[in-house]
Amino acid sequence: MYKLRKAIISDAPVIVSFQVKMAWETENFKLDPDSVIKGVEAVLNDPNKGMYYVAEYEGNVIACMLITTEWSDWRNGTVLWIQSLYVENEYRKRGIFKMMFNHIKNMVLENENLKGIRLYVDKSNTNAVNVYNKLGMNSNHYKLFEWMK
Repeated sequence: MYKLRKAIISDAPVIVSFQVKMAWETENFKLDPDSVIKGVEAVLNDPNKGMYYVAEYEGNVIACMLITTEWSDWRNGTVLWIQSLYVENEYRKRGIFKMMFNHIKNMVLENENLKGIRLYVDKSNTNAVNVYNKLGMNSNHYKLFEWMK
């Protein structure tokens, strides 16, 4: 049975390994593990930055996602962003992300101050796009632009 829980500081090494794998797998981008560990620990030590959730199977962490918030003046409430999502290869297509997504969706449905869920995905990651579509998400409204230092 899969179990979802909030991450704790001792989960940092596995979350870092997932982030390094995810960046390489989805964007062929090599992350600096020293920088990533500092970033992950910053979140785990300061809930104002976000909250990691991890999925476990038989006591092993097999997936993670970071939830951050965005204030929406249009909606007078908070939108939750799913970021840094990773599921180990051998556990994909087993409903792990669906379980994680439904947990966050239920949080939104049960809290009148939470207005929705957003995430971004590399447009070439068709497997992920298909999963998000199946869960009822859409990409009808926005195109993401960024400038990064």
